[in-house]
Amino acid sequence: MDLRGKVAVVTGSGRGLGRAYAEALAAAGAAVIVNDVDAEAAASVVKGIGATGGRATSVVAPVGQAEVADELVAKAVAEFGRLDVMVTNAGILRDKVLWKMSDQDFDAVIDVHLRGTFTCARAAATRMREQGTGGRLILISSPAGQRGNFGQTNYAAAKAGIVAMARTWALELARAAVTVNAVVPIAATEMTRTIPAFAPIIEEAERTGEPFPDWLRRDEGLGTVEDVASLIVYLASDQAAEVTGQAIGIGGDRLALWSHPQEKAVAFAEGGWTADTIAASWNAGVGAEPESYGIPAPAAPGS
Repeated sequence: MDLRGKVAVVTGSGRGLGRAYAEALAAAGAAVIVNDVDAEAAASVVKGIGATGGRATSVVAPVGQAEVADELVAKAVAEFGRLDVMVTNAGILRDKVLWKMSDQDFDAVIDVHLRGTFTCARAAATRMREQGTGGRLILISSPAGQRGNFGQTNYAAAKAGIVAMARTWALELARAAVTVNAVVPIAATEMTRTIPAFAPIIEEAERTGEPFPDWLRRDEGLGTVEDVASLIVYLASDQAAEVTGQAIGIGGDRLALWSHPQEKAVAFAEGGWTADTIAASWNAGVGAEPESYGIPAPAAPGS
């Protein structure tokens, strides 16, 4: 996959998935703006990319405010002459159950994930439309945003909102040849470690040094951060020019297309519904096969 001549910004790319994205884009030939709040981490990524012949520079700042988004785009243009790809990956966690989550816990996560995605995408889209040569917005979502997850009201809400924004922006930016997709990654990271379903497995793999078992990579789609980065490179490439408005999952050996929300069952009542008629028909009607919710716990074969 050849990304030579393209310029990408990757927010939150000092470690974990973001670092893997930045390194993979650079390895494919793109010049990369590395962004993180940790100056040392950002410098390490830039140095590593340079050591392998790539081009990168950094912006040390927390995403969320419009000024930082504008700075990221301006840095790309000043250093490399243009902007072709914006990967909105930056994120934080403030996990608590609903009745213990403070306003500050909620606002902090929404500000980085949801507002940060909005401001960075807006700044990037403005620049891409001015350039007139198209572009790529790659927004990082999560299984929590698709299914919900215990203790993650703020995070799940933000990640669900990101998918909704991807669908909306795909419509708005189609004429400008800017594609917009949401990536739903699953990988062993510090964030994944906080999910009860995956934490014990990740800890065991780190303790033993053994790779994840085949069933986990295949059935659960849990692997390394490098497993996920290939999708980012593909979506950034010219070969993905017709892919837009999608939520795409990747992890381990698994690549998946998430469905868009749609009506599953429909019933009609002439003159409209009352609470009593809904109650009388629910179990045998539209509520006969309710949807599941939450991220299911991994189950090893034979368990």
